[in-house]
Amino acid sequence: MRIRTALAVTAAAAGTLAAIATAPAQATEYSSALKIKGVQYDAPGRDSNSCSSGNTRNEYLTIKNYSSSTTVNLKGYVVKDATGNKFTFPANHYLEPGDYIKLRGGHGTDSDAGNVVYRKNCNFIWNNDKDTIYLYKSSGARADVHSYSKSANDRDGNGYISYHG
Repeated sequence: MRIRTALAVTAAAAGTLAAIATAPAQATEYSSALKIKGVQYDAPGRDSNSCSSGNTRNEYLTIKNYSSSTTVNLKGYVVKDATGNKFTFPANHYLEPGDYIKLRGGHGTDSDAGNVVYRKNCNFIWNNDKDTIYLYKSSGARADVHSYSKSANDRDGNGYISYHG
């Protein structure tokens, strides 16, 4: 009987390890003041990446400083998707505690006061069905990550998903 119990315990432990190994990426909490607050992964309207008349600026990622006391400079932070499309913040953008910034597609004028940075690229970065969003610190350490699928995470179908409240 002890052998069967040991085998059952070993099998149960292996199943637990398998479940842990396949846990979604967003299950991990990173020690970073900056986190992904939400993503408008599906811009309203028909997708068009035309720089003059498209809607890529309506696709955005909101990054928030959740610290209660630390100001964070976004320069050098990297945002990327599952296939490796990426954006590196090229200039100083200071986020005060509780402040946020929207990283938008398309072209426009970056503004700390307006809480916006443009990717200077008219191509969409987030897939409309599913994707993974990675946020890396300027040091290269991972700050946050979230996977989503339209069917599982966007219950109201508006193309926006919230994280971290």
